[in-house]
Amino acid sequence: MKKIEPLNTMPIQAFIQQVKSADSSRAKDVTLPIEQARSLALTLGIVMSRLEGDLEKLIKDIKVDASPNIEIKVDGGGLNF
Repeated sequence: MKKIEPLNTMPIQAFIQQVKSADSSRAKDVTLPIEQARSLALTLGIVMSRLEGDLEKLIKDIKVDASPNIEIKVDGGGLNF
């Protein structure tokens, strides 16, 4: 089984914190140094790729495991006059 490495979400967390700080100080802009922007972009790409892969696996597992179980019972309607 392929070992899945944990995601490093620190660049995303740092960006969110930066936005929160800018919002609370009513700043109009958020500026990122290129190294921070690069790190954020790569992290977002990895996270999105992992999510897409997990979704594909989930859909594949559902298709394999989902066999339709249809049960029909006929009881004559049960009307008494």
